[in-house]
Amino acid sequence: MLAALWGANPVAVKVGLADAPPLRLAFFRFVLGGLVVLAYAWWTRHRGVFHVRPGEWRVLISIGLIFSVQIGTMNVGIGLTTASHSAVLLNSYAVHAVVLAHFVIPGDRLTPAKVGGVLIAYTGIVLLFARDFSFHSDTLVGDLVVAASAVLLAERVVYMARAVQKFDPLKLLVFQSAIGSACFLLASLALESGTPTRYTPALAASLFYQGAVVAGFNFIVNSYLFQVYLASALATCSLTSPLFGVLIAALITGDQLNPLLLLSSLMVAAGIGLTVRR
Repeated sequence: MLAALWGANPVAVKVGLADAPPLRLAFFRFVLGGLVVLAYAWWTRHRGVFHVRPGEWRVLISIGLIFSVQIGTMNVGIGLTTASHSAVLLNSYAVHAVVLAHFVIPGDRLTPAKVGGVLIAYTGIVLLFARDFSFHSDTLVGDLVVAASAVLLAERVVYMARAVQKFDPLKLLVFQSAIGSACFLLASLALESGTPTRYTPALAASLFYQGAVVAGFNFIVNSYLFQVYLASALATCSLTSPLFGVLIAALITGDQLNPLLLLSSLMVAAGIGLTVRR
């Protein structure tokens, strides 16, 4: 379920970008996601989400800034490419996370199976780029930006997997949302003041999905999972996300299902599957 919900997120972003510029869309998403997390904390009578002990500010600010840059590049990149390309490239973060975890998380080591999975997934990504690798391509710049966002997402996942061993997961999510909201509000006011927002039912649905479903429900569940499983093991949740994303993009935004796109998404999924084998 988490994989399907996450796989559809690039499609929701693509729909929202038709009515709002990327940084403003991110601001709305962060505000809504933060409100959902706060509502959950209140409902469960979870205390201490605003209490910051000495030495915690550095981690909270670092995670908030990394996440802000990641979401910003994701939104900008999705606006320059297709939802289906974004679904494949963004979900490659699971493979990047396995590589990064090898170097920063004790006991989360690369094995021959993981190395094979990494190579298969990266080959699938190269195939996706190869078809459109031209300076005249309509999607190349967007693909590169989304690919960079996937690397940042992997870094955040690994960083957060370490942080939740010592931090309250809800506290991380609350400050992540607060820092992101502030960053995107300032960035949108500075860079997008001349771009209007159309308040449509499609934008409302997009924001509900990004904010309440993904930034709220999905992030809360994943944060607790980080306390139990290794970062590379959690990549299992993303095994089918590229496939869900591609199929949902074809259904919602009308993206074409060509054989190379399907092969690329299958290779990324297979690579994720191999990287999480014990």
